[in-house]
Amino acid sequence: MDTPFEEPPHLRLLRRLVTVLTVVMIFGLLTIVAVIVMRFTGSAPPGVPVLPATLTLPEGERAEAVTMGQGWVAVVTRGVDGTETIRVFAPDGTPMQSLEIGGTE
Repeated sequence: MDTPFEEPPHLRLLRRLVTVLTVVMIFGLLTIVAVIVMRFTGSAPPGVPVLPATLTLPEGERAEAVTMGQGWVAVVTRGVDGTETIRVFAPDGTPMQSLEIGGTE
């Protein structure tokens, strides 16, 4: 009853392949987690615009759209009367320029 079981060569190969695949999957998962953690904990890469901490819009206006460029942030706003205005802000949130672009609908 104590006869040793001789493993067939193809079964031995399959066992080794499964072990190697398990190790590769573990390393791949750790790499993905590391990349996600590094990406979300770091600051924005150079050249990527960053929104100011606060943008103050005039009373009664609401933001419709936002776009960013190097050194400016533009906000399209709609007033209570329906007029649309593009407001351009500096990166620190101070107003730079405004332009009325549309009237009531």
